[in-house]
Amino acid sequence: MPHTGIWDMVVSYTKFLLDPFIFSGFLSAFVASVCWSMAMTKFQITEAYPFMSLAPAIVFLLGVWLLNETFTIGKVIGLVLIIVGTIVTVKF
Repeated sequence: MPHTGIWDMVVSYTKFLLDPFIFSGFLSAFVASVCWSMAMTKFQITEAYPFMSLAPAIVFLLGVWLLNETFTIGKVIGLVLIIVGTIVTVKF
């Protein structure tokens, strides 16, 4: 039976959290939170929040561009609906 003391767990979790991919994810989330807080000081929530719905559209475009993910008509229709919905929400 392997040794599973508390120290081994601490070392394991530390290695996990310091992994470059995991750490960059935490750093990105922190920067996004700071940017969101700054935006909230400049805009009303009803103007700024609809743009949060653009995140899936941005992820889709980056996935196609950087990761060569599939570009299907269904995804394009979804992308257009998201953008139109955001425009309608902000303008009307």
